[in-house]
Amino acid sequence: MNFLNPSSVLARDPVEALASGSDAAVLAVITGVEGPSYRPVGAAMALFANGERAGTLSSGCIESDIMIHAMEVLESGTPAAIRYGRGSPFIDIQLPCGGGLDILLVPRPDPGLMQRVTARRSARVPCVLRIARATGAIELADEGATGWDGDTFCVRYDPPLKFLVFGKGPEACTFAALVQSAGYPNLLLSPDPETLDLGRGAGCATEQLLRKAVPEGVGADAWTAAVLFFHDHDWEPEILRDLLATEAFYIGSQGSQRARDARILQLEAMGVPDEQRARLHGPVGLIPSARDAGTLAVSVLAEILAEAKAVAS
Repeated sequence: MNFLNPSSVLARDPVEALASGSDAAVLAVITGVEGPSYRPVGAAMALFANGERAGTLSSGCIESDIMIHAMEVLESGTPAAIRYGRGSPFIDIQLPCGGGLDILLVPRPDPGLMQRVTARRSARVPCVLRIARATGAIELADEGATGWDGDTFCVRYDPPLKFLVFGKGPEACTFAALVQSAGYPNLLLSPDPETLDLGRGAGCATEQLLRKAVPEGVGADAWTAAVLFFHDHDWEPEILRDLLATEAFYIGSQGSQRARDARILQLEAMGVPDEQRARLHGPVGLIPSARDAGTLAVSVLAEILAEAKAVAS
């Protein structure tokens, strides 16, 4: 069987694949990394007896061999640990990055358990898979970090970054389209029908702003970034006040340093506490004075991703 045949590779998430597929499957998880690696500790892959797979653990150099070992594990019913790259017994398989990968293969993960993980993730509730090294038994927990806990390997799933994009005009549309193309959940909110039409054309979810406030039912959790792209800054104070009262890890607004200073004074006059006002980013983006919508969008997304990484660490 040609396990590298693109038609045999499922594009969907491995947890979702295990939740909806047959139990004749193997969960493969990276449990250790030495040196550089294409994928981090905790990255997962699902492999099925019919040759299909979801996810990837490398740049494509070991997946076909993982499938061979996965079918052996599926037949034996016993978990197995394998290593690739530096220190591996498979000297004919090289990792281009020059590092080493430890991978745990777990046969027949319970689809019902994976459905619970999927439900948690859909509800944006963190959860942890606890995998017993010796038996392959998997439990779902509320707390824990990715890594070894004695003889149990834990994989933590936090909600994906979500973007709330407020504004009007090309800057708002371009940024929303960028995060949509990158695969992040997002919502474009605007008082302008043309902006909303352009957003929908890019595949974004949209909602019309009928007043100067965050609409009821639009939530911002600790994995949410909110960015305002208004040239008419009169729209900003009430929206920022509402956002700064949430757990959103990033809140920013387009404009100059003068515009930021004016916002801070307005928020102070509205009674927004000092510690909340200090959370406001602006001018937004890593590139100073970006003059076109595309550059600004990339600049702001890069800043948000850097902030997300800093918060996670």
